[in-house]
Amino acid sequence: MKNKFFAIAVATFLLFSVASVAGASVKIGVLAKDGPAAALKAWGATGEYLTEKIGQPVEIVPLAFDKVFPAVEAGDVQFFLVNSSMFITAKTKYGAVPVATMINSRQGKSLNSFGGVVFTSAYNDKINSFADLKGKKFAAVSKSSFGGWQMAYKEFVDAGIDPFKDFASMEFLDKHDNVVFAVQNEQVDAGTVRTDTLERMAAAGAISMADFKIIGKKDIADFPFVCSTALYPEWPLSKLAATDDALAAKVVAALKELKPEDKAAKAAKVVGWSDPLDYAGVEALQQSLKVGASAN
Repeated sequence: MKNKFFAIAVATFLLFSVASVAGASVKIGVLAKDGPAAALKAWGATGEYLTEKIGQPVEIVPLAFDKVFPAVEAGDVQFFLVNSSMFITAKTKYGAVPVATMINSRQGKSLNSFGGVVFTSAYNDKINSFADLKGKKFAAVSKSSFGGWQMAYKEFVDAGIDPFKDFASMEFLDKHDNVVFAVQNEQVDAGTVRTDTLERMAAAGAISMADFKIIGKKDIADFPFVCSTALYPEWPLSKLAATDDALAAKVVAALKELKPEDKAAKAAKVVGWSDPLDYAGVEALQQSLKVGASAN
């Protein structure tokens, strides 16, 4: 009789445990490069889509630049979507694993790469090249921002410029739009943001492209945005080392089923998701600049 009651108790416990795990919330940290409200607006529908597809609640957790690595280290999220350079840092320091790469939808094109753009006011006759930035006031998004700083930083170094010594000042303004407005309002002489920022703001009526001049402009075939840097692979979705592989497989399978016309795709402005791309070039940039995982 005791054995029977014990068996029933064990079975009940296991059933409860399985049910608890199945109903546990899956948390995906998202880099809130334009603030938490914008991150939730863009990715909230993806959380709803995944909740329906995998049968577990999926919560989108906006993370500021300085909150990403603490959240990863503490295991506060199971997955995270951050810029490609921050992923390399998380991979090196915490064993993060890429599971998919997002494919952006911009101006009718499917894009799995992006760059950085360096710009000044169209009315500034004193800045026409990277060399002209010496002695000028410059703004970027964050030291951790890949498209909003590190890509341009690499171009400057390759051109023999040390922005931390050669510029009159360096400001980091946290959001891409803040950098654009700082240049527009002549608070700084020039700035850098990720590609598509200027076009997005112009389409929203916040700025006019005619008011800005692109520095170091590159002509890249089939790339629809003004650009001053090399292109690098788009943001990966990554899982923590401790995140269950079976759960990751369910999430990836669901994301790969996402169609461009789905609500989640439209809100995030993506076409869909692919297998992870090769991020070796991003790692090489970190090593070259001694930033991220390669910082001294």
